[in-house]
Amino acid sequence: MRTYGCQMNVHDSERLSGLLEDAGYARAAEDTTADIVVFNTCAVRENADNRLYGNLGHLRPVKDANPGMQIAVGGCLAQKDRGEIVRRAPWVDVVFGTHNIGSLPALLERARVQKEAQVEIAESLEHFPSTLPSRRESAYAAWVSISVGCNNTCTFCIVPALRGKEQDRRPGDVLAEVRALVAEGVSEITLLGQNVNAYGSGFGDRQAFSKLLRACGEIEGLERVRFTSPHPRDFTDDVIEAMAETPNVMPQLHMPLQSGSSRVLKAMRRSYRQERFLGIVEKVREVMPHAAITTDIIVGFPGETEEDFVETLHVVREARFSAAFTFQYSKRPGTPAATMDDQVPPEVVKDRYQRLVDLQEEISWEENKKLVGTEVELLVADGEGRKDGEHRRLSGRAPDNRLVHFAVGDGEEPRPGDVVTVRVTYAAPHHLVADSGVRRLRRTRAGDAWAARNGEPVQEKKPDVLLGMPRIGRPAEQPAPVGGCDLV
Repeated sequence: MRTYGCQMNVHDSERLSGLLEDAGYARAAEDTTADIVVFNTCAVRENADNRLYGNLGHLRPVKDANPGMQIAVGGCLAQKDRGEIVRRAPWVDVVFGTHNIGSLPALLERARVQKEAQVEIAESLEHFPSTLPSRRESAYAAWVSISVGCNNTCTFCIVPALRGKEQDRRPGDVLAEVRALVAEGVSEITLLGQNVNAYGSGFGDRQAFSKLLRACGEIEGLERVRFTSPHPRDFTDDVIEAMAETPNVMPQLHMPLQSGSSRVLKAMRRSYRQERFLGIVEKVREVMPHAAITTDIIVGFPGETEEDFVETLHVVREARFSAAFTFQYSKRPGTPAATMDDQVPPEVVKDRYQRLVDLQEEISWEENKKLVGTEVELLVADGEGRKDGEHRRLSGRAPDNRLVHFAVGDGEEPRPGDVVTVRVTYAAPHHLVADSGVRRLRRTRAGDAWAARNGEPVQEKKPDVLLGMPRIGRPAEQPAPVGGCDLV
């Protein structure tokens, strides 16, 4: 399974894997030729098109040598290009869209029997993705989709045309899924939506998202709650209050800026201006001083002047993002921005992009240096970084989602899903290091779930060592990245 794009695509990919396993397929072992290859695509940036068709080209001789192999392409790019994919790559067997991922097993079987490509693009949602089977990549963390689609009309974004209008799940269904995940050993969930804090508009409750956050806070065993991505237009005070007052909602906010220029924001049809964005940041920091705030920024939108770009740099300096996902604007056919006048010359875009990256790197490093010497509680991660043989380093995520590489020392080695407390000894722009060893280790049900999935024995907890009740959420005096989806 190859995924291009955002967290929504990752969530859909887990559902596609679950569907295929339910249909009797098994994941191909490493270094073997798979019988089925599925590409789950994004259409936000041009590079996704290039990567897809490049990879399809590389697969052609592999399929020629293995006639029984099937190739399927789904996701936003499939929804957009439809029959164009089969025209450009006639060796593809199945093309399916964002609204009918549940059809994949049947389409593969139909293509095999009829010996011809199957292109099926539904125009409306057939099944809410979270109702489909799932094969989660993580034993201890999970995505929970609360809505699909988007009601915004940003001029640079094609997603609403491909994902459709926003559709919300009922709160009871969302909470039932969260409780089921926690019962399986999951300790961290990320609430997911194209415009997550607009949740509730479909059933007429403008405070539904803050209520959902608070309800997640009442689920025993759920230690960390995150969400992505909110839209500044819909970011209300009740959400900020719920974040601050619900202990297991993490002190982290990923909120796309896109541009710091109010003039450019208007041209983007982003229904907020610079003052509104910075006002939200200020309110968040008032109640959560150590919150880590990350963002998305587009450089070189049509008509962007040097003065507009300077406004973006101003917001970056004022907001002091812990990280930013920065993109050079690229035309997406079918969007209003693609036909706008005053397209910015590529060399100008590259220069501005580099200046923005340099500034954000400087700020990220400065913010990370402030954490040297502090203790942080980490959820030990699986696959976040290489094990360092010399230092016996593992990796984990702090409550604010910063990545921390930590030395295990001579004690018991924690498992992914366990919780450790470490002291930060070094800061880099994109990560922290804690080389003084693990100060405290809490073995968790999430770690047990990871061990069970990987065939490792689950160790009995020692009854003669009582460390007190584990706390839910961030520890006291804990500094507060990321989640981010550049779709909103």
